[in-house]
Amino acid sequence: MQEIKKYAHLYSYGGGYMEKAPVYKTMSMYKADKIRKFTEQVFKSIGCPAKDARLAADILVSADLNGVDSHGVARLAGYVRLYDHGRLNPAPEIKVIHETPSTATVDGDRGLGLVVAPYAMKLAMKKAKKTGSGWVSVQNSNHFGIAGYHASLALEQDMIGWAMTNAAPLVVPTFSREKLLGTNPIAVAVPAGEQPAFLADFATTAVAYGKMEILQRKGEKAPIGWVQDEAGNPTDNANAVKEGGGLLPLGGDREHGSHKGYGLGAVVDIFSGVLSGANFGPWVPPFATAGFQGVAAEQVGRGTGHFLGAMRIDGFRPKEEFKAHMDKWITRFRSAKAVDGQSVQIPGDQERRYKAERLAQGIPLNDKVVESLAELGERFGIKW
Repeated sequence: MQEIKKYAHLYSYGGGYMEKAPVYKTMSMYKADKIRKFTEQVFKSIGCPAKDARLAADILVSADLNGVDSHGVARLAGYVRLYDHGRLNPAPEIKVIHETPSTATVDGDRGLGLVVAPYAMKLAMKKAKKTGSGWVSVQNSNHFGIAGYHASLALEQDMIGWAMTNAAPLVVPTFSREKLLGTNPIAVAVPAGEQPAFLADFATTAVAYGKMEILQRKGEKAPIGWVQDEAGNPTDNANAVKEGGGLLPLGGDREHGSHKGYGLGAVVDIFSGVLSGANFGPWVPPFATAGFQGVAAEQVGRGTGHFLGAMRIDGFRPKEEFKAHMDKWITRFRSAKAVDGQSVQIPGDQERRYKAERLAQGIPLNDKVVESLAELGERFGIKW
């Protein structure tokens, strides 16, 4: 894969807001279509059917194109490790195990969450067509990539989409020293008329763990408010979670509203895990990130859980009236008086800007990510 140019800096994913990231000192640019082809071949090499491999690769590259570098091809080696540890079924038989006209529970058969979640979202959309809204919980799945991809599938049919997932316990509830929750993201996609869609996609923690991994690769410190040490004290140690500490809920501390982030993360865990029959809280199995391969001895459910929903706009009001009002909402918020040097965006604006730039210029990859991809290429005989 041909290197295009060296890249000195980037702006990191901020759920629709500008957020300047620490400087990457060694980055190279790669074309999206070449990364996609390589990633698809890796998934095929572990036994994924061609259709599933193509979908999974598309979701990972979509994350990189949208600036969510922590959930793009940097995660590819992790999915392979899940397979190596016997926790990933590359060719699952996904099935509905409970159903009503507007709801369902899906068993993902230990498949890639990248494949299981779109299956569940399409089922939610099918139910929404008939009943006005559809809601699907998922058990026995794995890491599903960026939540925004799955929520956005509903936009194709002018529906509002919801997606959330629980995750491995890396997060401490407010005042806790124990890690009991995951980063537990929520995504909501809302169609508009002339304006592009509203897409909010955010972790319920101060920061997603993927950003900590980026800091670890670069040997840099974390901002205070992202993580605490084993004793419960604020720290700038990017390796604190591996050393007994934990990620902090959105808000960072009680004085800045961490109880609200804790509450949001708990809601996601209950909807994704308790409601579906998946594992929840401290029993959610980890993604195969270095240092977190172990699975809790006790299991209270099956695999990782997700929750997805689709809502027909005309179940509430005429669709075109709603979309016209969404256009007005979006343009008014964008025109808000901003602080010097900044502009007010809506969730989804920054990701669209990234995508346009990266389709034209290439996707920046950290050298350590490139090394991991090259190792996968050597293992499976695929040219990187």
